[in-house]
Formats: sequence, C-alpha cells, structure tokens
Amino acid sequence: MTKLSSIVSAAVLLAGTAVLATARQDQPLFKSSVRTVPIYATVVDSAGRLVPDLERADFSILDNAKPVEVSLFSNDSQPFSAVVMLDTSASMTANLKLLNRAAEQFLLRLLPVDRAQVGAFNDKIQLSGTFTNNRDELIGALNDLYFGNPTRLNDGIGAGLDALKGIDGRRVVLVFTDGEDTSSRTSFKDVLERARDEEVMVYSIGLESEFFNGMRIVRTKPSRDLRKISDETGGGYFELVKSADLAPTFSRVAQELRSQYLIGFAPVSLDNKIHKLEVKVNRPGMTVRARRSYLAAPDTKS
Repeated sequence: MTKLSSIVSAAVLLAGTAVLATARQDQPLFKSSVRTVPIYATVVDSAGRLVPDLERADFSILDNAKPVEVSLFSNDSQPFSAVVMLDTSASMTANLKLLNRAAEQFLLRLLPVDRAQVGAFNDKIQLSGTFTNNRDELIGALNDLYFGNPTRLNDGIGAGLDALKGIDGRRVVLVFTDGEDTSSRTSFKDVLERARDEEVMVYSIGLESEFFNGMRIVRTKPSRDLRKISDETGGGYFELVKSADLAPTFSRVAQELRSQYLIGFAPVSLDNKIHKLEVKVNRPGMTVRARRSYLAAPDTKS
C-alpha cells in the first residue's frame, strides 16, 4: 500500500469512527434512572441507644414493597443545613428564656461544615436571614426573636422549607411548639407534601405546658401533626412534659444528626408518583427510622 493510500485509509477510518460516535450520541439513552434517592437512617437498640457500627449489608430497602439494591452507603458524619423554628407565642412566655438556652445546646454542637439559621413563629414569621456556621452569631440571633400571640406552626415549617430551597446536601427543619396551629395561611397537608417532595427531614419537639391567658390557667398539648411530619420525613419526634427536658432533647437531635447512616438506591422507575419506602436492619433488637416515601421524579431539588 502506498503512503498516500495509507493516509486516505486512516482518514476514512477516523471519519467513520467519528460518524459512529456521533450517531451513538444522538441515540436516546433508555436509562431507568438518572438519580440516586438518598435516605438518612437513624438506628437505635432496644434501650434507645444510637447504633454507630452497622455496615451496608445490614440494611435493606423496599421501594413500593419491592427490594432494591443499596447502591450508596456511608456511616461517616454528613454535613447538614438546618433551620431551627421556635414557637414564641403567648403560651411560651414563661419559658422563652429556657427555650432559648435549650436551642443553644443544638447550635453549640454544630461543626464547621454545618450551616444553620434560627427563626420564630407566633403571629409573625421571623428568620435570622442567612445560613452560617458561626455559633456565637446564631446564639445571639436567638435573643432577637420576637414573641406574639397566635401560633402559626404550619407557616413556620413552611418558612423553614423556603429557606432551604436550592441548598445541596442534607437539609433539616427543627421545629418546637407547645400547642396546635391557630392561624396559619398554609395547611398542614401542604407543608407535609413539600417536606416529602423536597426531601427535607423534619425533627420536632413538643411540650405540654401551662400558662395564664388572663382569665384562667390553660394547659396546652403539642400538635399531633408534629409526629406525622417527622415520621414521614425520617426525623425524630419528642414529646415532653417537663421543660427541664428541653435542653437534653435539643442535644439529642444534634447527636442523632451526627450519627445517621446515608444509604441510597437508584429507582427502577421515575414515574412522577409517590413511592412508599421501607428501610430494614437485619440485626435483632434494632429499630431504624427513615423517611417513608419519595417522589419518583428525575429531579426533586427545590
């Protein structure tokens, strides 16, 4: 073969390869999934102690009751962005200082990789404004929170979800209240669906309390919706009867967030429907808490 023929043959081969590559790029890729569904799981033993030493093989995931492969696993502490929303309505007047000191226990346990805002809900909704890892700044912002009369619980959770829009990684709303929602513009159904679809974990702390309403002593009970939204999103729910338990409970939330497992899977079908999730641990005496559903959409980032 002449030198010229060799050059021509090589050029034809390269051109053919380029055409084939272009044709392959132009062909549709019929992949079943383009994303991984992340699940943050908390595991406790029969005494309620956190279990830190499990491995990938200890977990199984059911998507709409069908087993799926655990394709993502980590037991390293994962950074998070959190919004702490506190009920500062009239029923909490006598306990506001104690509540602030309790919330400090959560903020003091933030790591440099974490970010947080603090906020309050009553007849108004208030947020400190920007996410920061400066614990002194966050604790100072607690003292700037206003108090008022009604309890806009749903609006407060919704404000936390709004603040977390567009933020990467694990996102958490930690909400505290001693009563029922009394005047929100947002329904509980709406915030529950948002938290689920936007993949935000909601931790909630409820307190039974007593206060004088100007005529008589009134005893409050925290909204039952708190447990519902925490169970659905994989957060924890803590119902207290003593204000002295506030600080240990805020500390417990921080401890749990530092001790969760990150597991995940690639959905078989992205059908834009709500899928039920079940996470199991195959060791006896263990209880796992994780979110119970997800929106099977290509991208749920909000």
